Amino acid sequence: MGPMLQDDGSSVTSSSPLQFFSRMSPNLGTPHPWLRELKPEERGLYLIHLLLTCANHVSNGSLDNANLALEHISHLATPDGDTMQRIAAYFAESLSERVLKSWPGIYRALNFTKMPVISEEILARKLYFELFPFLKLAFVVTNQSIIESMEGEKMVHIIDLNASEPAQWIALIQALSARPEGPPHLRITGVHQQKEVLEQVAHRLTDEAEKLDLPFQFNPIVSKLENLDVEKLRVKTGEALAISSVLQLHTLLASEDETLRKSSSSSFLNHTNGVIRGNANRRSSPSNDSASSSPTSISVSAKMDGFLAALWGLSPKIMVITEQDSNHNGSPLMERLSEALYFYAALFDCLESTLPRTSVERRKVEKMLLGEEIKNIISCEGAERSERHEKLERWIQRFDMAGFGTVPLSYMGMLQARRLLQGCNSDGYRIKEENGCVIICWQDRPLYSVSAWRCKR
Repeated sequence: MGPMLQDDGSSVTSSSPLQFFSRMSPNLGTPHPWLRELKPEERGLYLIHLLLTCANHVSNGSLDNANLALEHISHLATPDGDTMQRIAAYFAESLSERVLKSWPGIYRALNFTKMPVISEEILARKLYFELFPFLKLAFVVTNQSIIESMEGEKMVHIIDLNASEPAQWIALIQALSARPEGPPHLRITGVHQQKEVLEQVAHRLTDEAEKLDLPFQFNPIVSKLENLDVEKLRVKTGEALAISSVLQLHTLLASEDETLRKSSSSSFLNHTNGVIRGNANRRSSPSNDSASSSPTSISVSAKMDGFLAALWGLSPKIMVITEQDSNHNGSPLMERLSEALYFYAALFDCLESTLPRTSVERRKVEKMLLGEEIKNIISCEGAERSERHEKLERWIQRFDMAGFGTVPLSYMGMLQARRLLQGCNSDGYRIKEENGCVIICWQDRPLYSVSAWRCKR
């Protein structure tokens, strides 16, 4: 779970929790006064134990016991505490929402007047871009791949499947305008579900292109990715096409008709014990990841297969994909919860190393972005569960089956990414190369992958 540092600088997963729990296994009755006297490391371990206990009760429909576990958690977790207290607060909220959904009437009544505040979500995403280096690294690597694949091209068309951040394309416009052979004619098609976001992006990019005298057009498409009509992308003959997708493709795995490989009980038990043990070697070894590297474990999604087939039909010169590198698409709740604990604890750790606990910006990112993702992974099922992140091995299988071959990321792209990391105010970030792709890590925990693809003919 990345090292989850506490107030005393120790790591939640460094001691032997099994010893610890044998002394204080939760008696799910009245919360004991000694809970408040736990040292930070003990408290962190106990919270992990309580969350797993609670999730187990939720899975088995034992709601009275789930309620008691949640009551214990409420005495220890807080969205203003250390890493483990904060993350436990969001996981507990997600588990309680899952329980509430078993009473649809109560659940709907409690949510009648809740309205999603779009402007707040946009702000949280901007803060995420500024506070973490992940998207900046993805943009640098993506742009370098596009520049190298478009050498000598006169007409360049880029399709951005999540056009929300102009910084990426401003940097690309600047690089293309400085090409020795002169700039190409550039067209960017931006896909986003909010019209005002596309308008802001169009305005910023058009301004930059005019300043640099680069021939430019922006084609906005207001649509969710799952409803995107590929015909509207208007790819013209003679254009060299690049496709960029940042943290978007996994949403297409959500479908009612999906068939998921049932995890064996032994795979699950090993997985859960791994969370409790906090075994660092296991964490950094993708091959042990909940059987995710097994070719039979790939979930079938007609929507994803159809979409990748449509993209292949556009014959892109290059397609660069950034995705969360974790296995949150598993069918059993316990498997998802233990994977998500590792992944989000590392992200909360990043923020712990960057911002004070009292930071309003930190709270916004944790609550409105990371907390909402956790809620989707834990409390939702079927088509409603869109945060279905997968490991790089599975994406490689998907693209291979769809007729795409990998394009090894360039030396120059890696060099630029490493330079960018050197400028970060934390030395916990790492990047490594795996199968010609870039893996972005916090300490030894893989968090995001960037991979480049072209059509196999």
